[in-house]
Order: sequence, then structure tokens, then C-alpha cells
Amino acid sequence: MRFKIRRFDGERSYWQEFDVPVKRGMTVLECLYYIKENLDSTLSFRASCRMGVCGSCAVRINGKPMLACETQAFKLKEPVKIEPLKNFNVIRDLVTDFEGFFKKHEIVKPYLIRKSEGEIRQTPEQLKRYYIYTLCVKCGACVSACPVAKNSLGPMPIVSAYRFNEDSRDEGKEERLKILSDHIWHCHFVAECSEVCPKNLNPAEVIQRLRLEVLKFNVRW
Repeated sequence: MRFKIRRFDGERSYWQEFDVPVKRGMTVLECLYYIKENLDSTLSFRASCRMGVCGSCAVRINGKPMLACETQAFKLKEPVKIEPLKNFNVIRDLVTDFEGFFKKHEIVKPYLIRKSEGEIRQTPEQLKRYYIYTLCVKCGACVSACPVAKNSLGPMPIVSAYRFNEDSRDEGKEERLKILSDHIWHCHFVAECSEVCPKNLNPAEVIQRLRLEVLKFNVRW
């Protein structure tokens, strides 16, 4: 299969093509490793777990943000175009800078806030309220697809805030809602974030839910 990869050497950006002997069952990540190991050792990309858990290998494949380790090469149209994620500064080739991404994450205080200590029990029903949102792998796909991400927190931090707000062990919901009241309104509800999320978390729906909660909170506040 023909692969067309967007390269960046620190100064110039250009396309480079490679022919890869693809076997049925091979993922795009395996194809990238083949290129690096057999055709061009200078190719740079991120990867770690190879099983959709770490989120490191997110790139744009034929224009859509996807996890390379979960994408079957045989199902793609040729040439397979692979580019770095949008809305991130490119460091080299397919490697993007996530420093700002995680700084925005810190803003929403993505951790349990407790005023008391000791054992905290939680029922299975309470766990179900937020469990799916713990599956976010921080891959950046939602931010890459978002048309307003550069001027906002982006979908990922907002989903993370919702995850902790719904956690029965947490006591920091009002604190996060105060923070979100300055950040929740940038979304245009294009819903591309939900379209590309590899874990099907539906960030667009979460943003709408939090908007309603912020409005109710502001009325009380």
C-alpha cells in the first residue's frame, strides 16, 4: 500500500511517500514501524502500548484524528495520508507538543478534592455515573478535531472535569463549576470531538450538560 506522510524537519514541511507490504490485520502503527525499521529510520512518531490505552499514537489518517494502533490499514483508501494532529505545534514529523494540552487540563483540577480524610465507600451505581469518562486516554484527537480548541480549554479537560464532578467521593464540584463558567461557552457544538473520540465518550454531550450545570450554579451563586 502507498503511504503519504507529512514530514517536518524543524524548518520545512513536506510530503514523503512509501510503499509498504501490508498484510491483513496490520495496523497503521505497524506500518509506521515498518517504514522506520526498513525504509527511513529518521521517521519520528509517538507510540507506546500498541493497544489503545496510552493514546500516544494519535495522528490524522486520511484527514481524521485516529489512534494508529487501532486503525486497520487494509480498510483505508490509498494513498493513506498520515499527518500530525491539528491544533498542536509540530516538533518533528508526526510528533506534536502536548505541553499546553496538559496545562489546560490542570486548570480544571482533575483530581479528587476532599475536605475530610478516611475511607470513602462507593456503590456500583455511583461508579457507573462516571466510569466511562475514566477511559479517556488523553490522546488529543478531540482537540485536533475542534474548530475552536486554540481559543478554549478544548473538549478533553471539560470531560475530565465532568468525570470528577460526577464522582461521589469528590467535594470540589462548585470549585470546578466556577472555573468552567469562564471556559464552557466557546464550543460551537460542531460535535466533531464526539465523532473522533476513540473511546466513544461523547464530549459534545458532556459540554452541554456542564453548560446547564454552570447556569444553575451561577443562579445560586
